[in-house]
Amino acid sequence: MFKGSADNKIEAAMSELVPEPRQKPAVPMKPVGINSNLLGYIGIDTIIEQMRKKTMKTGFDFNIMVVGQSGLGKSTLVNTLFKSQVSRKSSGWNREEKIPKTVEIKAIGHVIEEGGVKMKLTVIDTPGFGDQINNENCWEPIEKYINEQYEKFLKEEVNIARKKRIPDTRVHCCLYFISPTGHSLRPLDLEFMKHLSKVVNIIPVIAKADTMTLEEKTEFKQRVRKELEVNGIEFYPQKEFDEDLEDKTENDKIRQESMPFAVVGSDKEYQVNGKRILGRKTPWGVIEVENLNHCEFALLRDFVIRTHLQDLKEVTHNIHYETYRAKRLNDNGGLPPVTAETEENHESNL
Repeated sequence: MFKGSADNKIEAAMSELVPEPRQKPAVPMKPVGINSNLLGYIGIDTIIEQMRKKTMKTGFDFNIMVVGQSGLGKSTLVNTLFKSQVSRKSSGWNREEKIPKTVEIKAIGHVIEEGGVKMKLTVIDTPGFGDQINNENCWEPIEKYINEQYEKFLKEEVNIARKKRIPDTRVHCCLYFISPTGHSLRPLDLEFMKHLSKVVNIIPVIAKADTMTLEEKTEFKQRVRKELEVNGIEFYPQKEFDEDLEDKTENDKIRQESMPFAVVGSDKEYQVNGKRILGRKTPWGVIEVENLNHCEFALLRDFVIRTHLQDLKEVTHNIHYETYRAKRLNDNGGLPPVTAETEENHESNL
Protein backbone atom coordinates (compact mmCIF):
# COMPACT_ATOMS: atom_id res chain seq x y z
CA MET A 1 0.00 0.00 0.00
CA PHE A 2 2.70 2.42 1.03
CA LYS A 3 4.94 1.27 -1.80
CA GLY A 4 2.32 2.13 -4.40
CA SER A 5 1.88 5.56 -2.87
CA ALA A 6 5.64 6.18 -2.99
CA ASP A 7 5.81 5.09 -6.64
CA ASN A 8 3.04 7.55 -7.48
CA LYS A 9 4.93 10.38 -5.81
CA ILE A 10 8.13 9.49 -7.70
CA GLU A 11 6.22 9.42 -11.01
CA ALA A 12 4.63 12.81 -10.23
CA ALA A 13 8.04 14.28 -9.42
CA MET A 14 9.52 12.84 -12.62
CA SER A 15 6.67 14.31 -14.69
CA GLU A 16 7.42 17.72 -13.20
CA LEU A 17 11.08 17.42 -14.15
CA VAL A 18 10.61 15.90 -17.59
CA PRO A 19 8.07 17.87 -19.69
CA GLU A 20 5.79 15.90 -21.94
CA PRO A 21 6.87 15.92 -25.56
CA ARG A 22 4.92 18.57 -27.53
CA GLN A 23 2.69 17.29 -30.25
CA LYS A 24 3.77 18.27 -33.70
CA PRO A 25 1.34 20.55 -35.44
CA ALA A 26 -0.70 18.85 -38.09
CA VAL A 27 0.77 19.58 -41.48
CA PRO A 28 -1.91 19.94 -44.15
CA MET A 29 -1.50 17.49 -46.98
CA LYS A 30 -0.28 18.95 -50.20
CA PRO A 31 -2.86 18.76 -52.95
CA VAL A 32 -2.12 15.89 -55.25
CA GLY A 33 -1.36 17.17 -58.72
CA ILE A 34 -3.74 15.80 -61.29
CA ASN A 35 -2.51 15.31 -64.80
CA SER A 36 -4.28 17.82 -67.00
CA ASN A 37 -4.26 15.23 -69.78
CA LEU A 38 -7.56 13.64 -68.82
CA LEU A 39 -8.37 10.14 -69.98
CA GLY A 40 -11.65 11.34 -71.40
CA TYR A 41 -14.07 14.26 -71.59
CA ILE A 42 -15.74 15.12 -68.26
CA GLY A 43 -17.79 18.19 -69.15
CA ILE A 44 -16.58 20.73 -66.56
CA ASP A 45 -16.53 23.45 -69.20
CA THR A 46 -20.33 23.20 -69.65
CA ILE A 47 -20.83 25.16 -66.40
CA ILE A 48 -20.40 28.37 -68.43
CA GLU A 49 -23.20 27.36 -70.78
CA GLN A 50 -25.37 26.34 -67.80
CA MET A 51 -24.85 29.76 -66.21
CA ARG A 52 -25.62 31.49 -69.50
CA LYS A 53 -28.90 29.59 -69.93
CA LYS A 54 -29.96 30.35 -66.35
CA THR A 55 -29.17 34.05 -66.77
CA MET A 56 -31.14 34.14 -70.01
CA LYS A 57 -34.15 32.63 -68.23
CA THR A 58 -34.11 34.78 -65.10
CA GLY A 59 -32.50 37.96 -66.41
CA PHE A 60 -30.60 40.27 -64.10
CA ASP A 61 -30.96 43.63 -62.35
CA PHE A 62 -28.85 46.69 -63.00
CA ASN A 63 -29.49 49.99 -61.24
CA ILE A 64 -27.73 53.13 -62.38
CA MET A 65 -27.92 56.55 -60.73
CA VAL A 66 -27.18 59.85 -62.46
CA VAL A 67 -26.16 62.89 -60.41
CA GLY A 68 -25.29 66.41 -61.52
CA GLN A 69 -26.77 69.86 -61.87
CA SER A 70 -29.50 70.53 -64.43
CA GLY A 71 -28.59 71.07 -68.07
CA LEU A 72 -25.63 68.67 -68.26
CA GLY A 73 -27.46 66.10 -70.37
CA LYS A 74 -27.78 63.32 -67.77
CA SER A 75 -30.99 61.83 -69.12
CA THR A 76 -29.82 62.12 -72.73
CA LEU A 77 -26.59 60.28 -71.94
CA VAL A 78 -28.38 57.40 -70.23
CA ASN A 79 -30.77 57.13 -73.19
CA THR A 80 -27.71 57.03 -75.46
CA LEU A 81 -26.01 54.37 -73.32
CA PHE A 82 -28.94 51.98 -73.61
CA LYS A 83 -30.13 53.17 -77.04
CA SER A 84 -33.69 53.62 -75.81
CA GLN A 85 -35.84 56.12 -73.92
CA VAL A 86 -35.07 54.78 -70.46
CA SER A 87 -34.75 58.08 -68.62
CA ARG A 88 -37.06 61.00 -68.11
CA LYS A 89 -37.22 63.67 -70.82
CA SER A 90 -33.96 65.58 -71.04
CA SER A 91 -35.19 68.84 -72.54
CA GLY A 92 -34.54 70.74 -69.31
CA TRP A 93 -37.05 72.53 -67.13
CA ASN A 94 -40.20 73.91 -68.74
CA ARG A 95 -41.20 77.43 -67.86
CA GLU A 96 -44.26 76.07 -66.03
CA GLU A 97 -42.14 73.53 -64.16
CA LYS A 98 -40.56 74.80 -60.97
CA ILE A 99 -37.04 73.82 -59.97
CA PRO A 100 -37.30 71.51 -56.91
CA LYS A 101 -36.43 73.25 -53.66
CA THR A 102 -34.79 70.07 -52.43
CA VAL A 103 -33.12 67.10 -54.11
CA GLU A 104 -35.69 64.61 -55.36
CA ILE A 105 -35.12 60.94 -56.14
CA LYS A 106 -36.92 59.55 -59.18
CA ALA A 107 -36.50 55.91 -60.17
CA ILE A 108 -37.77 54.62 -63.51
CA GLY A 109 -37.71 50.90 -64.32
CA HIS A 110 -37.51 49.20 -67.71
CA VAL A 111 -36.89 45.74 -69.10
CA ILE A 112 -34.40 45.70 -71.96
CA GLU A 113 -33.85 42.54 -73.99
CA GLU A 114 -30.94 41.89 -76.34
CA GLY A 115 -29.90 38.55 -77.81
CA GLY A 116 -32.32 36.71 -75.54
CA VAL A 117 -30.87 38.26 -72.36
CA LYS A 118 -33.23 40.35 -70.21
CA MET A 119 -31.95 43.20 -68.10
CA LYS A 120 -34.20 44.82 -65.52
CA LEU A 121 -32.79 48.33 -65.71
CA THR A 122 -33.60 51.03 -63.18
CA VAL A 123 -32.45 54.60 -63.80
CA ILE A 124 -32.38 56.76 -60.68
CA ASP A 125 -32.41 60.49 -61.37
CA THR A 126 -31.73 63.25 -58.84
CA PRO A 127 -33.43 66.47 -60.06
CA GLY A 128 -32.63 69.52 -57.96
CA PHE A 129 -29.07 68.49 -57.09
CA GLY A 130 -26.71 71.48 -57.23
CA ASP A 131 -29.42 73.86 -58.49
CA GLN A 132 -29.96 75.87 -55.32
CA ILE A 133 -28.21 79.01 -54.09
CA ASN A 134 -27.26 77.10 -50.95
CA ASN A 135 -26.28 73.52 -51.85
CA GLU A 136 -24.98 72.62 -48.39
CA ASN A 137 -25.46 68.92 -47.59
CA CYS A 138 -27.52 68.40 -50.76
CA TRP A 139 -25.93 64.94 -51.11
CA GLU A 140 -27.67 63.71 -47.94
CA PRO A 141 -30.99 62.67 -49.60
CA ILE A 142 -28.97 60.71 -52.17
CA GLU A 143 -26.87 58.94 -49.51
CA LYS A 144 -30.07 58.25 -47.56
CA TYR A 145 -31.70 56.66 -50.63
CA ILE A 146 -28.66 54.43 -51.30
CA ASN A 147 -28.59 53.23 -47.68
CA GLU A 148 -32.34 52.61 -47.73
CA GLN A 149 -31.86 50.17 -50.60
CA TYR A 150 -29.17 48.33 -48.60
CA GLU A 151 -31.56 48.20 -45.62
CA LYS A 152 -34.38 46.86 -47.79
CA PHE A 153 -32.11 44.09 -49.12
CA LEU A 154 -30.84 43.26 -45.61
CA LYS A 155 -34.37 42.92 -44.22
CA GLU A 156 -35.27 40.54 -47.05
CA GLU A 157 -32.13 38.50 -46.33
CA VAL A 158 -32.88 38.00 -42.62
CA ASN A 159 -36.49 36.92 -43.12
CA ILE A 160 -37.08 33.33 -42.01
CA ALA A 161 -39.03 32.56 -45.19
CA ARG A 162 -36.79 34.27 -47.71
CA LYS A 163 -37.79 34.86 -51.28
CA LYS A 164 -36.06 32.61 -53.77
CA ARG A 165 -34.81 35.68 -55.57
CA ILE A 166 -34.53 38.88 -53.53
CA PRO A 167 -35.42 41.96 -55.58
CA ASP A 168 -32.24 43.99 -55.96
CA THR A 169 -32.82 47.75 -55.83
CA ARG A 170 -29.29 48.57 -54.63
CA VAL A 171 -27.48 51.23 -56.68
CA HIS A 172 -24.73 49.47 -58.65
CA CYS A 173 -23.28 52.51 -60.37
CA CYS A 174 -23.43 56.28 -59.92
CA LEU A 175 -22.49 58.45 -62.90
CA TYR A 176 -21.41 61.82 -61.51
CA PHE A 177 -21.58 64.61 -64.10
CA ILE A 178 -18.89 67.28 -63.94
CA SER A 179 -19.54 70.63 -65.57
CA PRO A 180 -17.10 71.27 -68.48
CA THR A 181 -15.65 74.46 -67.01
CA GLY A 182 -12.10 73.60 -68.01
CA HIS A 183 -10.86 75.05 -64.71
CA SER A 184 -11.31 72.84 -61.64
CA LEU A 185 -13.87 70.87 -59.67
CA ARG A 186 -16.41 72.79 -57.61
CA PRO A 187 -16.41 72.35 -53.81
CA LEU A 188 -19.79 70.60 -54.23
CA ASP A 189 -18.23 68.05 -56.62
CA LEU A 190 -15.51 67.23 -54.11
CA GLU A 191 -17.88 67.04 -51.14
CA PHE A 192 -20.34 64.79 -52.96
CA MET A 193 -17.71 62.33 -54.18
CA LYS A 194 -15.91 62.35 -50.82
CA HIS A 195 -19.09 61.30 -49.00
CA LEU A 196 -20.68 59.00 -51.57
CA SER A 197 -17.55 57.13 -52.76
CA LYS A 198 -17.71 55.21 -49.47
CA VAL A 199 -21.17 53.80 -50.18
CA VAL A 200 -21.48 53.47 -53.97
CA ASN A 201 -19.40 52.96 -57.13
CA ILE A 202 -18.83 56.47 -58.51
CA ILE A 203 -17.81 56.96 -62.13
CA PRO A 204 -17.01 60.63 -62.87
CA VAL A 205 -17.83 61.92 -66.35
CA ILE A 206 -17.22 65.32 -67.94
CA ALA A 207 -20.50 66.33 -69.56
CA LYS A 208 -20.87 68.08 -72.91
CA ALA A 209 -17.20 67.60 -73.74
CA ASP A 210 -17.75 69.11 -77.21
CA THR A 211 -17.69 72.56 -75.58
CA MET A 212 -13.92 72.18 -75.01
CA THR A 213 -11.01 71.95 -77.42
CA LEU A 214 -8.92 68.77 -77.43
CA GLU A 215 -6.15 70.53 -75.48
CA GLU A 216 -8.62 71.91 -72.92
CA LYS A 217 -10.20 68.49 -72.51
CA THR A 218 -6.85 66.76 -71.90
CA GLU A 219 -5.73 69.38 -69.38
CA PHE A 220 -9.08 69.33 -67.57
CA LYS A 221 -9.06 65.54 -67.26
CA GLN A 222 -5.56 65.64 -65.76
CA ARG A 223 -6.58 68.41 -63.35
CA VAL A 224 -9.67 66.50 -62.21
CA ARG A 225 -7.63 63.32 -61.57
CA LYS A 226 -5.09 65.32 -59.57
CA GLU A 227 -7.78 67.02 -57.46
CA LEU A 228 -9.45 63.70 -56.70
CA GLU A 229 -6.10 62.22 -55.67
CA VAL A 230 -5.17 65.19 -53.47
CA ASN A 231 -8.56 65.01 -51.72
CA GLY A 232 -8.29 61.25 -51.16
CA ILE A 233 -11.34 60.46 -53.29
CA GLU A 234 -11.41 56.99 -54.85
CA PHE A 235 -13.66 56.42 -57.82
CA TYR A 236 -14.55 53.11 -59.45
CA PRO A 237 -12.59 50.92 -60.17
CA GLN A 238 -10.94 51.28 -56.75
CA LYS A 239 -7.31 50.17 -56.53
CA GLU A 240 -7.85 48.07 -53.41
CA PHE A 241 -10.41 45.87 -55.17
CA ASP A 242 -8.18 44.76 -58.07
CA GLU A 243 -8.22 40.96 -57.82
CA ASP A 244 -5.06 40.10 -59.74
CA LEU A 245 -2.27 41.53 -61.89
CA GLU A 246 -4.42 41.36 -65.03
CA ASP A 247 -7.18 43.38 -63.34
CA LYS A 248 -4.64 45.87 -61.98
CA THR A 249 -3.03 46.40 -65.41
CA GLU A 250 -6.38 46.90 -67.11
CA ASN A 251 -7.82 49.14 -64.39
CA ASP A 252 -4.64 51.22 -64.00
CA LYS A 253 -4.94 52.18 -67.66
CA ILE A 254 -8.55 53.25 -67.10
CA ARG A 255 -7.72 55.17 -63.92
CA GLN A 256 -4.70 56.94 -65.38
CA GLU A 257 -5.88 57.62 -68.93
CA SER A 258 -9.65 57.36 -69.38
CA MET A 259 -11.04 58.76 -66.13
CA PRO A 260 -12.99 60.96 -66.05
CA PHE A 261 -14.68 60.07 -69.34
CA ALA A 262 -15.27 63.18 -71.48
CA VAL A 263 -18.58 62.43 -73.16
CA VAL A 264 -21.25 63.75 -75.48
CA GLY A 265 -24.74 62.26 -75.44
CA SER A 266 -27.40 62.29 -78.14
CA ASP A 267 -30.39 60.13 -78.98
CA LYS A 268 -30.83 61.68 -82.44
CA GLU A 269 -29.65 60.03 -85.65
CA TYR A 270 -28.02 61.74 -88.64
CA GLN A 271 -26.78 60.57 -92.01
CA VAL A 272 -22.98 60.77 -92.26
CA ASN A 273 -21.13 59.26 -95.25
CA GLY A 274 -24.09 57.05 -96.03
CA LYS A 275 -24.37 55.73 -92.44
CA ARG A 276 -26.94 56.44 -89.74
CA ILE A 277 -25.11 57.57 -86.61
CA LEU A 278 -26.01 59.04 -83.22
CA GLY A 279 -24.75 62.59 -82.97
CA ARG A 280 -25.21 66.29 -82.34
CA LYS A 281 -25.57 68.63 -85.28
CA THR A 282 -23.63 71.90 -85.18
CA PRO A 283 -23.04 74.65 -87.78
CA TRP A 284 -19.61 73.13 -88.54
CA GLY A 285 -20.69 69.48 -88.76
CA VAL A 286 -22.03 66.50 -86.84
CA ILE A 287 -20.39 65.41 -83.59
CA GLU A 288 -20.47 61.62 -83.72
CA VAL A 289 -21.22 60.20 -80.29
CA GLU A 290 -19.55 56.83 -80.90
CA ASN A 291 -16.49 58.22 -82.71
CA LEU A 292 -13.48 58.16 -80.36
CA ASN A 293 -11.96 61.06 -82.28
CA HIS A 294 -14.93 63.18 -81.20
CA CYS A 295 -15.58 62.05 -77.60
CA GLU A 296 -15.12 59.16 -75.15
CA PHE A 297 -18.72 57.97 -75.02
CA ALA A 298 -17.78 54.60 -76.60
CA LEU A 299 -15.15 54.05 -73.89
CA LEU A 300 -17.71 54.78 -71.16
CA ARG A 301 -20.30 52.47 -72.74
CA ASP A 302 -17.80 49.61 -73.11
CA PHE A 303 -16.58 50.15 -69.55
CA VAL A 304 -20.01 50.22 -67.87
CA ILE A 305 -21.80 47.61 -69.99
CA ARG A 306 -19.38 45.39 -71.90
CA THR A 307 -16.43 44.86 -69.53
CA HIS A 308 -17.30 45.92 -65.95
CA LEU A 309 -21.07 45.51 -65.49
CA GLN A 310 -20.75 42.26 -63.53
CA ASP A 311 -17.90 43.67 -61.46
CA LEU A 312 -19.98 46.76 -60.60
CA LYS A 313 -22.65 44.42 -59.24
CA GLU A 314 -20.11 42.30 -57.33
CA VAL A 315 -18.34 45.28 -55.73
CA THR A 316 -21.74 46.64 -54.70
CA HIS A 317 -22.69 43.33 -53.06
CA ASN A 318 -19.33 42.21 -51.63
CA ILE A 319 -17.93 45.58 -50.55
CA HIS A 320 -20.47 48.40 -50.18
CA TYR A 321 -23.42 46.27 -49.07
CA GLU A 322 -21.28 44.09 -46.79
CA THR A 323 -19.83 47.22 -45.15
CA TYR A 324 -23.36 48.50 -44.51
CA ARG A 325 -24.54 45.08 -43.32
CA ALA A 326 -21.64 44.63 -40.88
CA LYS A 327 -22.16 48.11 -39.40
CA ARG A 328 -25.90 47.61 -39.13
CA LEU A 329 -25.57 44.27 -37.35
CA ASN A 330 -22.81 45.62 -35.11
CA ASP A 331 -24.99 48.59 -34.12
CA ASN A 332 -27.79 46.12 -33.38
CA GLY A 333 -25.61 44.01 -31.08
CA GLY A 334 -25.06 41.32 -33.69
CA LEU A 335 -28.80 40.76 -34.14
CA PRO A 336 -30.56 41.17 -37.48
CA PRO A 337 -32.88 44.16 -37.90
CA VAL A 338 -36.46 43.52 -36.80
CA THR A 339 -38.95 43.19 -39.65
CA ALA A 340 -42.72 42.78 -39.62
CA GLU A 341 -42.29 39.09 -40.45
CA THR A 342 -39.82 38.42 -37.64
CA GLU A 343 -42.15 40.22 -35.18
CA GLU A 344 -45.08 38.02 -36.28
CA ASN A 345 -42.98 34.85 -35.91
CA HIS A 346 -41.80 35.94 -32.47
CA GLU A 347 -45.36 36.64 -31.29
CA SER A 348 -46.60 33.29 -32.62
CA ASN A 349 -43.79 31.48 -30.73
CA LEU A 350 -44.84 33.21 -27.52
